[in-house]
Amino acid sequence: MLKINSKAPAFTSQSTSKKNYSLKDSIGKYVVLYFYPKDDTPGCTTETNDFNKLLSSFKKLNCEVYGISKDNLASHDKFKEKYKIKFDLLADEELKLLKKYKVWGKKKFMGREFMGTVRSTYLIDKKGKVLKTWTNVKVKDHAKEVLETLKTILK
Repeated sequence: MLKINSKAPAFTSQSTSKKNYSLKDSIGKYVVLYFYPKDDTPGCTTETNDFNKLLSSFKKLNCEVYGISKDNLASHDKFKEKYKIKFDLLADEELKLLKKYKVWGKKKFMGREFMGTVRSTYLIDKKGKVLKTWTNVKVKDHAKEVLETLKTILK
């Protein structure tokens, strides 16, 4: 994970908005970047739907939300349409972002070790600095926890 108060790595990525998204586009706003393993799988769907339900609350706090996985845009578009997701998903097929943000790593599942996306979230401030990190996220109530953390920081 990146260190708190470190500068969030700059990037440009393909987005479901059909325009490329750059982190610098969000200077002046708070940003939630949540990294998830795969579109339309149970945990990832729950996490994405939870952020979607709370999106208006994030927006009221001047905060944008982006989901990032190694899936391609076609997969993201299907996922977004199926669940009526109101924020952009970013495609990272070449794993550049996943590696920059240190969320690509060894995982274990049913006794097998493999490389994959470690479910993680970053909260970034208006100047592009990392405010808070979550790693090995448990999806239940995670979006709510991120929102509460932002509210606490803004007090």
